[in-house]
Amino acid sequence: MTVFQKLASIPRMPLFLLCFITMLGMLMLVSAANGSLHPWAFKQMIRFLFGFIVMLNISCINVRAFFDHAYLLYLISFIALMAVELMGFVGMGAQRWIDLYVFNFQPSELMRLGLILTLARYFHSLSQEEIANPFVLLLPIVLIFAPTLLVLRQPDLGTAMLLMLSSAAIFFAAGVRLWKFAVVGGGILAAIPLLWTLLHGYQKKRILIFLNPESDPAHAGYHIIQSKIALGSGGLFGKGFLQGTQSHLNFLPEKQTDFIFTMFCEEFGFIGALFLITLYTSLIVCNIRIAMNARTTFARLTALGLSATLFLYVFINMAMVTGLLPVVGIPLPFFSYGGTAMLTLLISQGILFSIHLHNDIRIVR
Repeated sequence: MTVFQKLASIPRMPLFLLCFITMLGMLMLVSAANGSLHPWAFKQMIRFLFGFIVMLNISCINVRAFFDHAYLLYLISFIALMAVELMGFVGMGAQRWIDLYVFNFQPSELMRLGLILTLARYFHSLSQEEIANPFVLLLPIVLIFAPTLLVLRQPDLGTAMLLMLSSAAIFFAAGVRLWKFAVVGGGILAAIPLLWTLLHGYQKKRILIFLNPESDPAHAGYHIIQSKIALGSGGLFGKGFLQGTQSHLNFLPEKQTDFIFTMFCEEFGFIGALFLITLYTSLIVCNIRIAMNARTTFARLTALGLSATLFLYVFINMAMVTGLLPVVGIPLPFFSYGGTAMLTLLISQGILFSIHLHNDIRIVR
């Protein structure tokens, strides 16, 4: 199959949904800038076009290449995470990025991909009898917790949650018994007092504010209170494009990144929110269908892990801006302004398309 034949075989529906969601996101970035392409929409458009080309190239790569280089990608990602400790620059109170001069690179996003591919390769080589052995699970648990602790040090609670939850989804899909999840969950609950002492002051405040935003309405609780006001003011059909008062009067913070869903709801209302949620749900279902049709364990687990990550991005972002979860700084996929997240999400979609296009490839244990 030639490159052009491969590109022509990319499933149309997820490709359309991805592009449509991105175009809506750029429309909201224009609104966030009061009708201007600058400073966000134009840059986002360039990033998307670059990432889209990367995604198409990734989709043409034989899925076996991801299997062969999974451990190497994990190692590179882990080294990059450690480099953040040594040479990462501080932005918005966190040390998460490496300045590559052309753009700021966030290694934790690359680790998200590397961890999924590594776990998928590890479980691909195991039988169900081997997976039933608790000692066999020690290595992947170490592979999860090592980068998670580094991410927590940055500090980046949101990405750490993504690493843990997407890994749990792969464990579940691989056939790990539920009682083992219960044991790990019980251990985490028992460690909550210790974990609480390790949290930064602002992280503790976010959790306390999540429980009672009105306790500090002018400072720590300001973000979520304004977000709820904007959500409610949108009503059923919204105030219209460029007509959101909370966002355009600058009451709504981070309207181009974390709280862009709130701005969308204020301008397009409850109906608009349902429409956007339907678009995301349809894209996730398309990706899960690719996973269910995969013929190898590695491809199936990889596709399910990437699909779970997309779901977690959407769920956590929407839950935090509606007050159902603490604010942890997770962007809305293909919608929020940002570079590294956009690129890694497009690469993830490219890997999913590669799994679909190379479904006849056999991978031995």
